[in-house]
Amino acid sequence: MSAEPMTVFLKLCAAAFYGVSSFFIVVVNKSVLTSHRFPSIIFVGLGQMLATVTLLWVGKACRVVNYPDLDCSMPRKVFPLPLLYLGNQMTGLLGTKKLNLPMFTVLRRFSILFTMIAEGILLNKSFTRPIQMTVFAMLLGAFIAASSDMAFDSLGYGYILTNDVLTAANGAYVKQKLESKELGKYGLLYYNALFMILPSLAIAYFTGDLQRAIEFEGWSNGMFVFQYLLSCIMGFVLMYSTVLCTQYNSALTTTIVGCVKNILVTYIGMFLGGDYIFTWTNFIGLNISIAGSLVYSYITFTEEQTTKTSSSTTETKGKITV
Repeated sequence: MSAEPMTVFLKLCAAAFYGVSSFFIVVVNKSVLTSHRFPSIIFVGLGQMLATVTLLWVGKACRVVNYPDLDCSMPRKVFPLPLLYLGNQMTGLLGTKKLNLPMFTVLRRFSILFTMIAEGILLNKSFTRPIQMTVFAMLLGAFIAASSDMAFDSLGYGYILTNDVLTAANGAYVKQKLESKELGKYGLLYYNALFMILPSLAIAYFTGDLQRAIEFEGWSNGMFVFQYLLSCIMGFVLMYSTVLCTQYNSALTTTIVGCVKNILVTYIGMFLGGDYIFTWTNFIGLNISIAGSLVYSYITFTEEQTTKTSSSTTETKGKITV
């Protein structure tokens, strides 16, 4: 297989891996936090951090993966990603618990707008008018859906919109850190989680979350324990797939894949969790937002391919001239 088709194949695999991982962790977290009524968001996050650190440490010990050793310069190299990671994780889990899945996913589309802003500021990228119009359609659909959300929760909305901002900033900074090649993808994953374990544990202790988690009666339920452990492992898998997709593609492509995945989550979420209340206005708004995300994904993909073709043609002409 030649280099170009191989590169395209790796990009598609990275995007598909992220999409599947992102879908499964939303469904599993929703089951743990809503169906089983697990009381501690932070304890779920802690489990995901510990799973990430443990798996990568074992991987390095077995020489399967490699990343730089811990030194005094590491906090400076990785900052502000650990803070963004913790905030992103906690607001995402809180939003999952507070909102039904259709509204959770439609509000996540604001992350595209925020990603565009973040990439414009940090990576000096610009976006065409068609992309801007499709983003407007997605946000319009979200506003229409929210206007008749019978299960409206202001805190849940606040959590998800904050999560959108943090997701956008995290994606842009990950791309920036990967391009510097100081840590590599495994170093970013490992130190992101490692530096936030103790602060998260302290927060869980002082807020009473740790005590509530320990006293939770569901620990005797085998299905809950299985889903909790699956959530911990999927937390690592999602982090890895996010970095991988961003490395092979871009922060914006990662966001697009997440939004396409959300189409499936939106429709399944109407039946999963038992907290979605159907109204026609809400349903129409959801579908307007979904249609916008599909057109957006198509335009972004075709523009990216056109740009690459143009660059390749220019390079070939340059070589012929020489």
